[in-house]
Amino acid sequence: MQTSRRSFVRGLAAAGVAIPAFREDAFAHLFRANTIAGNRTPLAVAEDELYWAQIQRAFDADRTMINLNNGGISPTPSHVLEQMIRDLKFTNELPVEHMWRVLQPRMESTRRELAKEFGCSPEEMAVVRNASEANEIMIYGIDLKKGDEVLLTNQNYGRMIATWQQRERREGIVLKQISFKVPPPSDQYIVDQFRAAITPRTKVIEVTHITNLTGQIMPVRAIMDMAKPLGIEVFVDGAHAFGQWPMKRDELGVDFYGTSLHKWLHAPIGAGFLYVRQEKIPKLWPLMAAAESQVADIRKYEEIGTHPQANFNAVSAALAFSQGMGFDRKISRLRYLRDRWAKRLLAESDRVHVLTQLGPDKSGAICLFNVDGLDPVKLGGWLLGNHRIVTTPIVHPEFSGIRITPSIYTSVSEVDTFADMVLKAIKTGIAS
Repeated sequence: MQTSRRSFVRGLAAAGVAIPAFREDAFAHLFRANTIAGNRTPLAVAEDELYWAQIQRAFDADRTMINLNNGGISPTPSHVLEQMIRDLKFTNELPVEHMWRVLQPRMESTRRELAKEFGCSPEEMAVVRNASEANEIMIYGIDLKKGDEVLLTNQNYGRMIATWQQRERREGIVLKQISFKVPPPSDQYIVDQFRAAITPRTKVIEVTHITNLTGQIMPVRAIMDMAKPLGIEVFVDGAHAFGQWPMKRDELGVDFYGTSLHKWLHAPIGAGFLYVRQEKIPKLWPLMAAAESQVADIRKYEEIGTHPQANFNAVSAALAFSQGMGFDRKISRLRYLRDRWAKRLLAESDRVHVLTQLGPDKSGAICLFNVDGLDPVKLGGWLLGNHRIVTTPIVHPEFSGIRITPSIYTSVSEVDTFADMVLKAIKTGIAS
């Protein structure tokens, strides 16, 4: 049965999806995509190029390059970018009135919709500029004494490790970094690595939801279940996780969670969120000073001075786009693209090693591989310089490789071209 656009909108509204003012053609692409999908499962839709061609048209991507570094930052759908630009122009007409009195109050809608998607109260959701800001609020906000221990892995994001190291130099806390095999043999193995490093002085564990190096999904719930009875706070760096698949606060059991929204939610550059459980807010200091009256107010973490409100308000349009598509469809597509190149390279060359688990719940779009006899930095440079393929060479003390991260606007042709070029490099080398 053919679905009308009006019934499509009613269906989204019934599902709790707030629909901001979509640009007409962006809405049309989403409508046509969902008509093509019908009632099929996300796994079935993952391989339907007619469906994903509609999603791809919502992005004004530069197709002269093949961008396989969407883990760092992603383009935003064109209509989301246009909403931000429209609000920036509106702000500029009369900033003190238009930004502070008109646009800033509208951020409460963004807060509400993000909280609904994450499964928490709006009074636990702070809208910030990126995951680094969210995580630094956690890192600098918790009271620690000299000698208190903080536990994280040597695969945590470098900026967060550097932030803890500054506290270590300045205040005399003790930072302990654990190592784990790549890929890890099991979730329990990862939990056991943390457990073995805990001492009576351990006060905080910081864990990445997805490692930015290999794309490994960490067993956050199991780590929470281990740490909570010991009175250890767990900070979760979700920079690469939120927006890839459906997730709720209570499934993770988290008290603190920070993420960027310009990666997998496809919001404009400069948007993220910090979740703090209600009863934890009074004990976590803001990064920039807030009034004493705000001690229990989640908005104290947004006290950064004058800021461009347009970025934050456009998050609502980005969220509605992903909700209209469906996060379950999104992750199925991302894993399909990942498996398409990774399994092909593994099948066609015994020199290829994939350092990311390919199971359905162990990783998402991000995947790391290396090739015997090929330096990953030089291979990455060859792919970019000779074939205009953007990748991310990774050099870690314990492993190295190239990180590949397609997105929902990435075509099968682009993924196949990348695999073709890697196989060419394996066969003929990269000397020229």
